[in-house]
Amino acid sequence: MFVSDFRKEFYEVVQSQRVLLFVASDVDALCACKILQALFQCDHVQYTLVPVSGWQELETAFLEHKEQFHYFILINCGANVDLLDILQPDEDTIFFVCDTHRPVNVVNVYNDTQIKLLIKQDDDLEVPAYEDIFRDEEEDEEHSGNDSDGSEPSEKRTRLEEEIVEQTMRRRQRREWEARSGSGSEPVAAALEKSSRLFPGPMSDRTAPRSPRRDILFDYEQYEYHGTSSAMVMFELAWMLSKDLNDMLWWAIVGLTDQWVQDKITQMKYVTDVGVLQRHVSRHNHRNEDEENTLSVDCTRISFEYDLRLVLYQHWSLHDSLCNTSYTAARFKLWSVHGQKRLQEFLADMGLPLKQVKQKFQAMDISLKENLREMIEESANKFGMKDMRVQTFSIHFGFKHKFLASDVVFATMSLMESPEKDGSGTDHFIQALDSLSRSNLDKLYHGLELAKKQLRATQQTIASCLCTNLVISQGPFLYCSLMEGTPDVMLFSRPASLSLLSKHLLKSFVCSTKNRRCKLLPLVMAAPLSVEHGTVTVVGIPPETDSSDRKNFFGRAFEKAAESTSSRMLHNHFDLSVIELKAEDRSKFLDALISLLS
Repeated sequence: MFVSDFRKEFYEVVQSQRVLLFVASDVDALCACKILQALFQCDHVQYTLVPVSGWQELETAFLEHKEQFHYFILINCGANVDLLDILQPDEDTIFFVCDTHRPVNVVNVYNDTQIKLLIKQDDDLEVPAYEDIFRDEEEDEEHSGNDSDGSEPSEKRTRLEEEIVEQTMRRRQRREWEARSGSGSEPVAAALEKSSRLFPGPMSDRTAPRSPRRDILFDYEQYEYHGTSSAMVMFELAWMLSKDLNDMLWWAIVGLTDQWVQDKITQMKYVTDVGVLQRHVSRHNHRNEDEENTLSVDCTRISFEYDLRLVLYQHWSLHDSLCNTSYTAARFKLWSVHGQKRLQEFLADMGLPLKQVKQKFQAMDISLKENLREMIEESANKFGMKDMRVQTFSIHFGFKHKFLASDVVFATMSLMESPEKDGSGTDHFIQALDSLSRSNLDKLYHGLELAKKQLRATQQTIASCLCTNLVISQGPFLYCSLMEGTPDVMLFSRPASLSLLSKHLLKSFVCSTKNRRCKLLPLVMAAPLSVEHGTVTVVGIPPETDSSDRKNFFGRAFEKAAESTSSRMLHNHFDLSVIELKAEDRSKFLDALISLLS
């Protein structure tokens, strides 16, 4: 059920309890976690933090800890599947779910006892009515005329709870039987069972006849998209409690910027949420210009900026930033000789010497830096780039350290998905979490260096894919596969890195192709995951259009294609449009996907 009063129904409930935090491996989840940690520190709330990167880790961690805790908080995981079905918790276990993934699973919405959703209801959720979902034709026949109170909501809820209990018991018996049998195929069976459990109900039963209930659920569940940033939701809780600090506000800004950088929300949604945060920035960072209220040299200042759409340009050279920003690289077509000439013409139009452009931004002449934004915007308009500046925020730590919100997003993401072999996924998660604190600026700068490597590798891979025609039209979608042995291929085995590469590749392809039909197609991209196990990561990206609502239909399409061909697929990631697939099943899986979407 949706929580209407976050203070009374959530915070005051967990304040006197020991709670377990499950936090997904994305920047928005990290920021929401930092805000919640700060609140817990204020009120001395005992908690344990467990990072989870997928459903397998979540289920394993829950089984390890379920005896010690009754209250669990899930950040950016759990809303879009039937949690009780997956985790099989005891009846006294309570889950608080703060998740941006949409659509929210209907069982989670209408479960009043164990699932509490910390989700803003002013988002366009479009949840089907209870009566339309939990009453099918058989029940209608059974109860028509027999019982005048049969349509009461309480009666229906009782029937729903009985169904859930019955399903749970059946699955527990099946697991006990599998444990006793000790079959060699148990891991595969468990993976297949998990895959089917992630999509309970009408989607997984292909033989059942169509009904109004199935149609309603299909329409509701067919597209995956994202709602309000979890960090923003947590910041609003802190504001309600009158415990909001500048640090918390900055984490909320970084969480929102992460959604924008990764194209998870529309431009309209981003601008609206920036407006909300801008009011908080004005409230927190307003000072009268008198001696009594002057800011300390070492203080934190956040300011709203209408800044350049260039990645890390204040920590890089302007030339490197222009070459490795997906927006400018795609518009100039920098993978071609003609594109490189256009970049030189662009710099000449601004009147910037190459010597200045190719050195670190901080070392450029002050006279050039003063009007740089206006100069770049003016020249960009001449070259057809109308959106060269974007609404964002920056933070100052004293006079020396200044970061844009997007700088922090790229640095934190690179630390979390670092290919370095010197630590586990948990170590990288902790390092990324620490980099968000102003006391760990050395980690943030290390993250910026890793981000530069990642951005360079991304643009080099895009250039390679376009120049060797690796992006091919499969009819209803475009397809690109990175081969084993490709330079930097291991950088893109992780879901966030591969998704970002896919989105940038699609933008570049749309700018480069002359085929009008191809400009409107979505993209499916595959990259090697494990040579040892023979698996690949596959990600689906919606079409790149100006009016795109960022809704992704590939999650359901992947599931149906794998089901119809018995492909060995694992839906282990919280984003349903990212899957793991056996390499030898790839061709039949793609054939099924083509026929399904044609």
